Amino acid sequence: MDAWSRFQDYKKAKDLFFSYGFRPRIANRFIGSKCQRNAALQAARELGMEPELKDYYRKKGVKWFHYVPYFMVKDPLFMIRKFFWQRTFLEKYYKPRYEFRNILLEGIA
Repeated sequence: MDAWSRFQDYKKAKDLFFSYGFRPRIANRFIGSKCQRNAALQAARELGMEPELKDYYRKKGVKWFHYVPYFMVKDPLFMIRKFFWQRTFLEKYYKPRYEFRNILLEGIA
């Protein structure tokens, strides 16, 4: 279920970065956990924005060993919060705005 949620994050991040370019506000949306950051980094990598995103996260104090999500440290009772269950395991399906395969094929042709 967590992989499903991170895949939805990846699709959202890719759409947002493609539409608006790199923006700190978009990057902050995915800064909460290592898995979310990885989803955003993969989307940014595919769009050529990975160095900007990595640099931004580095400036925000994110280290490579920050595996435990920040909200877990701030709120030890996170397991009983509705937001945790929705954001971690029950993320709704996100329909991408763009068909990136077609865009890539158009660019090649």
